[in-house]
Amino acid sequence: MGVVVSNFHLAKITAEEKVKLTSGKDFWTSEHLADKGIPSFRMSDGPHGLRYQALAADHLGINDSVPSTSFPTVSASAAAWDPDLIQAMGKAIGLEAQSLGVDMVLGPGVNMKRNPLCGRNFEYFSEDPFLAGKLGAAWINGIQSQGIAACLKHFAANNQENDRLSSDSLVDPTALHEIYLEAFRIAVTESHPEAVMCSYNKINGTYASDNLYLMTQVLRQQFGFGGAVITDWGALNDKVAALNAGTDLEMPGDDHLF
Repeated sequence: MGVVVSNFHLAKITAEEKVKLTSGKDFWTSEHLADKGIPSFRMSDGPHGLRYQALAADHLGINDSVPSTSFPTVSASAAAWDPDLIQAMGKAIGLEAQSLGVDMVLGPGVNMKRNPLCGRNFEYFSEDPFLAGKLGAAWINGIQSQGIAACLKHFAANNQENDRLSSDSLVDPTALHEIYLEAFRIAVTESHPEAVMCSYNKINGTYASDNLYLMTQVLRQQFGFGGAVITDWGALNDKVAALNAGTDLEMPGDDHLF
């Protein structure tokens, strides 16, 4: 799982090439540097079943997807309170990802449900951070046992869909850590996902993609996360601020700033 780049290769990569690697190649894949031994990787939606689009891609699933197993939504699966069941579901999705050449599945979602009108509630496990964290960790362990990377999402405090590109989640530090970040902490420390996806919204005035406190101080330093931070599709606010904050890959891409 993941791409290992030697120091020899890193020394050979130009500044322009490094910038190129921070944006997606197309809607679902990362960039590659063939002469440096860095391949691209293929991502796909799929918290409860793959949405793999072999041809034309889009955010909403309007274009055709390859047939795949539709599991119960994670909101329904969580009602079983059964980590072993959730791990088995992650494993099965991992097997399907293998068959389609998918390297990373964009899930699971462990945000807290605070607004009944949130259009993503179906792909979040629970209103309880302990349950969501434990089930998220189980799902990740299942899929990554098959050599498929998980991308834990949506970091953080993504609790509504209204004005999702401009909304601001105002949360005091105690509530932020004890409620809204706890599920992420459990999942990161217990299952070590290959990636974490940052959310669209602002958190206390700063967009998630640009949020140094969340992406570096909390996620990497406090939680010990060692993988890649990937934006939700279209969630990047400021490229330079995002890179400085600890966001690694913008999806689906911005023509590489050139």
